[in-house]
Amino acid sequence: MPASGSKATEDLETLKSTVATALALLAQLQTPAAPTANATTTQVHALDLAHDAASLIRAHSTKLSLLIINKPFTASAITTVLRELVSGPLPGLASAVEHCDGAKYTKAMNEELKYQAGRVFTEFGTLVKAIPLDGKILSDDAKNGTGSSKGKGSLAMTGTVWQACDAVVGLKALGIAGLVIKKAEQYRATLKDALEELQEWGEEESDGEDDEGDTGSVDEDDAQAAVDGMFGNQRHIPSDDPEKIRPRLESSLKRLRLLSLMYQAVVKRRFKTLPKLPLPEYTAEQREDSNQSPKVVVCVDEVLDLMKVIPDMVDELASAFYELDGLDIDERMDQCFNSGLAAAQLLVRDWKGKEDEFTAWVQKFQLAMNKEVRSD
Repeated sequence: MPASGSKATEDLETLKSTVATALALLAQLQTPAAPTANATTTQVHALDLAHDAASLIRAHSTKLSLLIINKPFTASAITTVLRELVSGPLPGLASAVEHCDGAKYTKAMNEELKYQAGRVFTEFGTLVKAIPLDGKILSDDAKNGTGSSKGKGSLAMTGTVWQACDAVVGLKALGIAGLVIKKAEQYRATLKDALEELQEWGEEESDGEDDEGDTGSVDEDDAQAAVDGMFGNQRHIPSDDPEKIRPRLESSLKRLRLLSLMYQAVVKRRFKTLPKLPLPEYTAEQREDSNQSPKVVVCVDEVLDLMKVIPDMVDELASAFYELDGLDIDERMDQCFNSGLAAAQLLVRDWKGKEDEFTAWVQKFQLAMNKEVRSD
């Protein structure tokens, strides 16, 4: 019996040491290093590696979750699971992030994998901290997050680890083109929201001349004034429109609709026809023979960056309209719509550098945008 007790005590001490090691590793992995030259030249596929590592982390988390809530409490079994994770899947996922060089996988995928892997490390670390180190399984309250225990229970923690791992695993199936399309569609949705909000504002009429007929109480007026002061009551275009705000608004709305169509066309004609990324490591001669442009990834990143910032520019344009500031409106219009024209111009040729149907579409788009400029 004493021998058994000594073994249990030894196993528990080993578990404590292993938990500390795992937490230290997780803290280190949450600040991944920049890709090294060795990492970027290896043949390892970052998304494959991330998929396999996250799948193993998910499976091991399930084992760990069961071991800390079911009798008998077996410290040595928990230690084994942690050691397997520390020696393989956890550093493997970090290695996948390191191999996911933005110059090969696009900046979008580099940032997405880094973010999702970070979630895995964070959520798994929370589960590791829940491992009991007193030789007993977790109580029902600690398991379910009930009673006097603070925060989530271990079952909920396990669920968040699963979700984080599933997000990483899903990147392989989504692929780089899929992620680029997803991002572009998100940016288009944001752009459409901004367009609709600006359009609704333009349809509202100034109520500055309706004060005499207001039968509301003074208290109600004061209360409304206070709310407007807190949240910034928007001004509306006056009927005489001395600053010519409405013509600017109509021109802007037309071009914003054209920008929304441009996003849609880019997804269909360019992003859905992206070559498989990352591109093979061609020599200069092979690249010339394949007619494959080495600047595909750079172009995708530049276009996505523009598609991302344009909705923010539209918000700034809307703010200029709300202030009825003609000069600021003109400046914001130029900034916003020139960015849209630049994005289209980057994609005027296909991924092999040839003209196609979309080339003609881009030219028509540019003419339509410039026509609105001339009519301002």
